[in-house]
Amino acid sequence: MDYIIFISAMAALIYGADFIIKESERIALHFNISHFVIGATLIAFGTSLPEMAASMMATSAGKTDMAIANVIGSVTFNITLVLGVVFFISNKMHPKRDLFAKDSAWVVIPVVLFFIMIQDGEISRFDGVIYLFIMVSYLLFLFSDSKEDLEGEIDEDLVKEKFNWGKSIVLLSIGFILTIGGANFVVESGTNIARVLGVSEWIIGLFLIALGTSLPELVVSLVAVKKGNAEMSIGNIIGSNVANFSMVFGGSSLISPLVIDIAKTQFDLLIMAAASLTLVFILANKLYNKAGAIFLLSILALFIQNALA
Repeated sequence: MDYIIFISAMAALIYGADFIIKESERIALHFNISHFVIGATLIAFGTSLPEMAASMMATSAGKTDMAIANVIGSVTFNITLVLGVVFFISNKMHPKRDLFAKDSAWVVIPVVLFFIMIQDGEISRFDGVIYLFIMVSYLLFLFSDSKEDLEGEIDEDLVKEKFNWGKSIVLLSIGFILTIGGANFVVESGTNIARVLGVSEWIIGLFLIALGTSLPELVVSLVAVKKGNAEMSIGNIIGSNVANFSMVFGGSSLISPLVIDIAKTQFDLLIMAAASLTLVFILANKLYNKAGAIFLLSILALFIQNALA
C-alpha cells in the first residue's frame, strides 16, 4: 500500500507543480516579464516547489536527514541527469546570453556557502536566514540584469488567452494543495518503505524523493529545448538549484536546524560539488553538446554506483 501511496503522492507533487508553472507563466506574460526571467524565476521556483514541500514536511517530522538528502540529490540530478539529457539530445544550442559571465557565480556561491555552513555539523536558523537573503539577491540580480523582450517561444495558447485573476488564483491554490499534500504523503510513505527495505532515510531522500521531485525540471527543460529556447532550459536548472539551496534549506532550517553527518555523506556532497564545478566548466567552454553530456552523465553514473554499492 505504501508503494501505491508513494507513487500517487509523487504524481500529485508533479501535477501540482505543473498547475503552478502554467499559472506563473500566464501571470508573467500579463505583466510583460521577460522570457529569461520567467525561466529562471517563476518556472524555476515552480519546479522547485516539490523539493521545498517535501523537505519542509520531512523537517517538521524530525527527519532532517531526508530533508538535506532531498536537496543534495535534487541539485545533483538537476545538473547531471536533466542537463546531461538535454545536452545529449539537443543538436544545436547557442544561447545568446553569456551564461558563464552572468550566471556561473550563482552555480558556485550556494554550494560554497553550504560547505562553510556545515562545518559545525548543521545548517542553523541563522544559516537559513542567510540563504533567504541569497534568494532575494538572486531575484534582484535577475530583474535588474535581464533587459530582453518576451520572445515567440512562449506558449502561444497562453498569449491568446484573456487573463483572468480569479481563474489563476483558483488554479494556483489547487497546485499548492496538491504539492504540499503530496509532499506530506511522499515523506510518510517513503519512510515506511525505507523501514521495510532496511534502507536509510538518507538514501530514500537522495534517490526516490530527489529523483521524483526533479522530474518537473526535466520535463520543462526538454520542452524548452524542443522549442529552441536553450536559455530557458539552462536558466531553469540554475534558478532551480539556487531555489533548492536558498528556499528549501532556508525555509526548512527555520522550522528546525538541519543536522548532517559529514563523514557519512561525504561522497554524495563531493559529487554535488563536482557536478556544480563541471557545469561551470561547460558554461565557460560552451560545451552545450554531447561532450558536455558525457561529462555530466559520467558523474551521475558514479553517484548511482556509490549509492547502490
